[in-house]
Amino acid sequence: MILEMKVPSPGESITEVEIAEWLVEDGDYVEKDQAIAEVDSDKATLELPAEASGTITLKAEEGDAVAVGAIVCLIDTGAAKPEGGEAPAKEAKKEEAPKKEESQPAAAETKTYATGTASPAAKKVLAEKGIDASSVSGTGKAGRITQEDAVNAVPSMGTPTGGNRGTTHSKMSMLRRKVAERLVEAKNTTAMLTTFNEVNMTPIFELRKQYKEDFKAKHGVSLGFMSFFSLAVVRALKMYPAVNSMIDGKQMLTYDFVDISIAVSGPKGLMVPVIRNAENLTFRGVESEVKRLALRARDGQITVDEMTGGTFTITNGGVFGSMLSTPIINPPQSGILGMHNIIQRPIAVDGKVEIHPMMYVALSYDHRIIDGKESVGFLVAVKEALENPEELLMDNNVKKALEM
Repeated sequence: MILEMKVPSPGESITEVEIAEWLVEDGDYVEKDQAIAEVDSDKATLELPAEASGTITLKAEEGDAVAVGAIVCLIDTGAAKPEGGEAPAKEAKKEEAPKKEESQPAAAETKTYATGTASPAAKKVLAEKGIDASSVSGTGKAGRITQEDAVNAVPSMGTPTGGNRGTTHSKMSMLRRKVAERLVEAKNTTAMLTTFNEVNMTPIFELRKQYKEDFKAKHGVSLGFMSFFSLAVVRALKMYPAVNSMIDGKQMLTYDFVDISIAVSGPKGLMVPVIRNAENLTFRGVESEVKRLALRARDGQITVDEMTGGTFTITNGGVFGSMLSTPIINPPQSGILGMHNIIQRPIAVDGKVEIHPMMYVALSYDHRIIDGKESVGFLVAVKEALENPEELLMDNNVKKALEM
């Protein structure tokens, strides 16, 4: 019996996927539920499992865009399993490839370089550019420099070094292309503005130094910065609900809950999983959820549902060393908070200069529904909570807040 495997729907509103990579070869014997391909949607990368055991025939190439419901492969369920177990893995076959090429000369060894002989038209172009013909690689017969070679030649900006000046073209994944589209859309369709402030991280450093070991021993997760920032955002959004809103046609839709999207770097690029109902979470709850989502994103297991429906976003460019940035709004949301790296800087405290760990924070917001008073007030409220976490985030009971 021949089973036709079709592309399943990875989520609502997704109409096509892209075959990112086949994990098996045409003609391989596959087992039921074995991962046979990785497919990219515009929101996530997902594994495609075999629906039955048998010999597989591929009906799509890597890089093909395939509609949801279209046939991507056939599985002959009547085929006998080969002796000795499953067919060799794709990775093993790749390792054999260099052996087949050992008798072939390297690409660089077969490249024809310029003889310095240029066609009359090429000579004229090179002379106008002030380029020596001996520095140009010819693509014509016997290495002759054509007019096209001369037109494409780039003048040397100094002494030639003989270094590599090659370029590489690679196809953007569907996920990467969709991210690019959404970022451009956000820039073009929102009245985006960014306001900045700075936070003295000393109080958080002291709390973490005192409690982080016990916190990790009891809860199995680290007491990081994200729980402080998430709970500070929850508090500020309650004070300034317009920041927890979006434009819906001619109406302003304000949420009475807080779903925080957290930007994380995954193997396929930027992903933004969502912490649901952050207003109901404790420090332990936030840290546990951040760890769970980050691991799923890293391992390529994140689902579309886990990245849908956030009301506000937090992004941390500081993990990559960013000192200051203007984060782009994650539509249809209206606000995004940017965290940055922490640097020991001298500041004035009670008329004296002291050195403290300082972080710049940035709030990008949609000025169509969020006014300056609300945006600045929101960011100040975040700053106040981070600089006085014991009172404003822990109700003056640190051990109870950390469930120690």
